[in-house]
Parts: sequence; C-alpha cells; structure tokens
Amino acid sequence: MTAMNEPRPAVNAGKLWSGGAATAAVAALIAIAGILFGRGLFDIDVLAPKGEGTWGDASTGWYAFGAAMAALVVTGLAHVLLVTTPRPMRFFGWVVALGTVVAMLAPFVTDASLGSRLYTAGLNMILGIAIGSLVAGVAKSSLIRVARPQTPGPYPRTYS
Repeated sequence: MTAMNEPRPAVNAGKLWSGGAATAAVAALIAIAGILFGRGLFDIDVLAPKGEGTWGDASTGWYAFGAAMAALVVTGLAHVLLVTTPRPMRFFGWVVALGTVVAMLAPFVTDASLGSRLYTAGLNMILGIAIGSLVAGVAKSSLIRVARPQTPGPYPRTYS
C-alpha cells in the first residue's frame, strides 16, 4: 500500500475543541497576569497609559479576549490542517511560529515607549508559545488512529 492510499487518521473534534477552549482560558489568564505583572511590578505602560492604574482601561479586557480568540482560531487551524493536509503538525508549527513573530513585531509599529514595546513583544511571545504548544498537544491527542487494512503482497505466502 502506498502512502497515498493509507487511511487518514480521524479527528475527535470534541476532544480537540474542548482542549482549544481550555487553551483559550489559559491564554486569557496569561494575558491578564502579564499585564498586571508589567504594570504593577515594573510600572510599564502595557496597552494603556500609567494614569489608568494597574488594571488599566478596557484594553486589558480586550487584550485577554484577543488572546482567547487567537487560541480558538489556532484550534480551528489545527482542525482544518488535521483533516486536509499531509504532515499537518509541521504546517501547524510553521503557521504558529510565524504568527507569533508577527505578534511580537506588532508593538514596534506603535509610538509607545521602548520598554512598553519590548514588554508587549515578550508577552506576545509567551502567549504564542503557550497557545501553540497547548493546541499542538491537544491536536495530537485528538487523533484517532485508523487500522490499516491488511493486503496481501504481490506473491502468495509460503507455508512450511
């Protein structure tokens, strides 16, 4: 049997998406903890001016919401790749890595202070690593291996 004729593994969608929802919760909490850590401990302007206080303004909630949505989008990407592409986890890794790099570079197109841009880029890196690794683990564990049918070789079996 050639590689093209091998059955594709099935995906346990419930397991994949429940893991994706858990990853979304973790990502939102990482974002909130990261913002509180930066503002409260280092007095760095993360997403809002210092005058807004440790909790900041609505941008804190939106940042956490965005992190959670990113986790769900990445889960959807993993699902699509698992059912449509060869070597899906290799493509998944590349997409997540490049998306993380873009998220890390995004703060540098703003006019915020250098400290704020560096901290936000670091927070985005931590979020990308967390989301990518958690969803990758869930995606691999959600695969259902399909047994390959036994086909006889080109020659009859000899019995002794």
